[in-house]
Amino acid sequence: MLYSQQVFLVAGLSRSGISASEFLVSRGAKVYIYDDVDDANVRAAVERLEGIGCFNVKKEDLPDVTDRCDVLVLSPGIPVDHPLPVSFKRAGKRIIGEAELGALNLHCPCIAVTGTNGKTTTVSLIESVFKAAGKSGIACGNVGRPLTSCLKELGEDGVAIAEISSFQLETLYSLRPHVAVVLNVTEDHLNRHYNMENYIYLKSRLLKNSAESEFAVLNYDDPIVRTFAEKTKAKVIWFSLRERVDGAYIQDGSFCWFGEKLFSVEDLALDGEHNRANALAAIAAARLMGIGNTAIQTAFKTFRGVKHRIEKVGEVNGVTFIDDSKATNVDSAIKAVNSVRGESVLLLGGKDKGYSYEPLFEALKTSGVVHAVIYGENAFRILNAALKVGYTAVTLCRPFDLAVRVAYLIAEKGQNVLLSPASASFDAFASYEERGKRFCELMEMFRKEARPPFDVAEDHSGEDE
Repeated sequence: MLYSQQVFLVAGLSRSGISASEFLVSRGAKVYIYDDVDDANVRAAVERLEGIGCFNVKKEDLPDVTDRCDVLVLSPGIPVDHPLPVSFKRAGKRIIGEAELGALNLHCPCIAVTGTNGKTTTVSLIESVFKAAGKSGIACGNVGRPLTSCLKELGEDGVAIAEISSFQLETLYSLRPHVAVVLNVTEDHLNRHYNMENYIYLKSRLLKNSAESEFAVLNYDDPIVRTFAEKTKAKVIWFSLRERVDGAYIQDGSFCWFGEKLFSVEDLALDGEHNRANALAAIAAARLMGIGNTAIQTAFKTFRGVKHRIEKVGEVNGVTFIDDSKATNVDSAIKAVNSVRGESVLLLGGKDKGYSYEPLFEALKTSGVVHAVIYGENAFRILNAALKVGYTAVTLCRPFDLAVRVAYLIAEKGQNVLLSPASASFDAFASYEERGKRFCELMEMFRKEARPPFDVAEDHSGEDE
């Protein structure tokens, strides 16, 4: 791609859109930028990008700009059936994503991780292993930094540890990871991908460029992921919680690698069966990249997880607040419920993603959840699912702030308030991070309300006002 001779339209000015624009300008390209959202973040992005030479496009000017542009760089948040990419496709023009732009210019090895759940934890855990080994590995892609913003730092000697979402896979064609990891595939994003067949196909695309010299690390315990072995030329390495496989597994309380006992499962600082599966995937990726047991064990002992993923954020009057805002689908929420110790009041709701909530409430019947507070845009749909399966320990409370307060009031001393919404955040928040941050702010508000203004038994007469 000869950047200086082509005209680009970058649609969507989130982190990936900003990074793509900056990269293209640095390569001498003419860049138009567009976002149909008008908020403070977008206005700040426009001002920043105009300052380096980008041209902001108003909605009424889009048809004319589309005619002038050669390539559309599409944000992962914009579906490929949106009118803008459809117009480019009809004109026979190229549509790529920021991740594809990064893949085209990547000069170092890549570990790529996809799956419905566990991507961020696994990528972050692999990055920690690289740090413990004194090697240059950067977590990027759908987590943290966009790939295009890491290219210079990675150079030829680093390793890109990329989280890849199904949204990114819609416009990603050139990535050829040395190690491709698929963690699991369960219902998610059906409002975007329409059906499970499309979603499964997109996940399998991570492996499509792999050759015999590369590796595919696949979850043997997931029946969908197991079929991916037939869809790749790469050498398949398995990981499993239940079977002794050719790869990474657990036996007699220890993590194992091809018959070699590595170290105790107790060395993993993270709780939950799902995190043990993530750890097995990380072990496989690390060993395939030549990293030894000592660095892996060191990282496992010290890694405390990622923000907004089953994160204990504080306690108020004996009630523990747990932020699992990252749980944006049913399977992820079930994993959280099963891994949290003690009884919990569960917060559910947000923007609907098109799947069934009945399995969640079936799981709650035998869990430590004593009550569910339902809020958000999809509240009535979730409530209907609860009633269908006979789960009646529910309270409907649409606004998020009020729902968190109600959950806190319901919870008894020694119990948890668990935010694990099984829904996207976009009904009321810009991201799951923003939702989790608000949850923490509300907890702090409750703490201040619970604290007496002063202790009447103390003598304050000598203190300054």
